[in-house]
Amino acid sequence: MTALSSDYMGFVGVTTGSSSIMKVFPLWADILGLPTRTLVGHDLPMDAAPEQYVALVEQIRDDPHHRGALVTTHKMNVYAAASDLFDELDPFAVSCSEISSIAKRGSRLSGRAKDPITVDLALNDFLPTVHFAATGAEVVILGAGGSGTALSWALAERADAPRRVVVTARDDEKLEHLREVHRQHCTRDDLIEYVRTDAPEDAAAIVAGAPQGSLIVNATGLGKDRPGSPLPDDVVFPEGAYVWEFNYRGSLEFLHQARAQESAQGLQVIDGWRYFIHGWSQVIADVFELDLTPEIVEQLAEAAEGVR
Repeated sequence: MTALSSDYMGFVGVTTGSSSIMKVFPLWADILGLPTRTLVGHDLPMDAAPEQYVALVEQIRDDPHHRGALVTTHKMNVYAAASDLFDELDPFAVSCSEISSIAKRGSRLSGRAKDPITVDLALNDFLPTVHFAATGAEVVILGAGGSGTALSWALAERADAPRRVVVTARDDEKLEHLREVHRQHCTRDDLIEYVRTDAPEDAAAIVAGAPQGSLIVNATGLGKDRPGSPLPDDVVFPEGAYVWEFNYRGSLEFLHQARAQESAQGLQVIDGWRYFIHGWSQVIADVFELDLTPEIVEQLAEAAEGVR
């Protein structure tokens, strides 16, 4: 991409042009008094080569007008391919092997993993603070990538921690990486269960077996960057479950599956909109070195609602 002649922020994703942030960012820039209203998408395919990530991080680092960037789908790949280009990495980034926020501090390039913070903020928006202690409910996280890892980390830190968190993946390598993250974090040995699911039916059996009121989460990315759901259509969600779709845009098959059972099973169905709000506001605050109060976040959320 040709460098711009004025300041701008970047957005690293797969199909950035269809994200609501492209319309929201200028509104937020006015509210926050940012030095730019320009957000530029950096689209990379999901199977991008390591050298593509290196080139992108070098572009962000070397362009004086590029203020920094939010990274979505490619968080773990950016870390794997280009972490040595950063002068500073926060403990979350190192432990989780992902970078979701790229910022500049003078001549130094900073990489941070904001997801453990933003996913906890979004979770607290809908889940009662003593839910797990009061109900004995558990958690099923479908997907062991960056977002799934972040949620499992946040749950381990939660005062009202569930008695069990099952994380599924179709890849042993991702499960082993997650296991190592929790080993480094000194997470309680009996909290996380790592389960390989070779087919949607395997995941459906785990979901159906979860206790009443459990939290069921789609952290696979299916339904956004790629069509589909990690579950078959005949899945049965636990009665009274909180069903959280991390995505807010795309084909959203998982969300539709949950809503089809919302009344019959007494489900609380949540999409990824508030996660989107917290994720973007936290990274913008990092890039532009801002302090956000809850009141400012709600002002940003209200402004964004009009373009949802």
